[in-house]
Amino acid sequence: MKRNIIIFLLSISVAGLAQKVKITEGSLAPLKGQTAIKVEFSYDNMTVGKKGQTEKDYLAEKKDEYNKKEAGRGDKWEKAWFADRANRFEPQFRELFAKNSDMTTAGDKPKYTLQFHTTRTEPGWNVGVMRMPAQIDSEVTIVETANPSNMIAKITILKALGQDAMGFDFEAGARLQEGYAKSGKSLGKLFKKELGK
Repeated sequence: MKRNIIIFLLSISVAGLAQKVKITEGSLAPLKGQTAIKVEFSYDNMTVGKKGQTEKDYLAEKKDEYNKKEAGRGDKWEKAWFADRANRFEPQFRELFAKNSDMTTAGDKPKYTLQFHTTRTEPGWNVGVMRMPAQIDSEVTIVETANPSNMIAKITILKALGQDAMGFDFEAGARLQEGYAKSGKSLGKLFKKELGK
């Protein structure tokens, strides 16, 4: 009974963290008829964790904490932190964005570029009986590929939750991967809706 109450309360708190996607500047109208878009990712000036630390400070603290528990564990963890971007986060975003927008993220020279900037990362945690999902906030800027100073639109994606439905997301990379998948999916749906595809 007590466990069911905890699960219920956690589900209510997670429901209150619903993802929000909003065009804050410009319009996607110039992309009408486009079948491909270039995608770039950046993580500059990203804050991490509930304390809102700089990524550098967060990594130094976690690396030290893990290395104290087991020699070399922190170094391994730090390598995975950066490797997960190219190996997990970015491919998941591209796949779900393409699937839901009907636009490819490949091609020779797309006319427009989607710049996906992660501004905040909350890695979350999972200790088996209890967990907190990961979250990412991002700012998306659509620019003309040949003239990046020509901004077409800006979009914010807030509180993109990352968690495995089955609860097997014991490592931060697995949780965060889902946050990027959800961001790609919701952004793709926004593109499809705005461009009437």
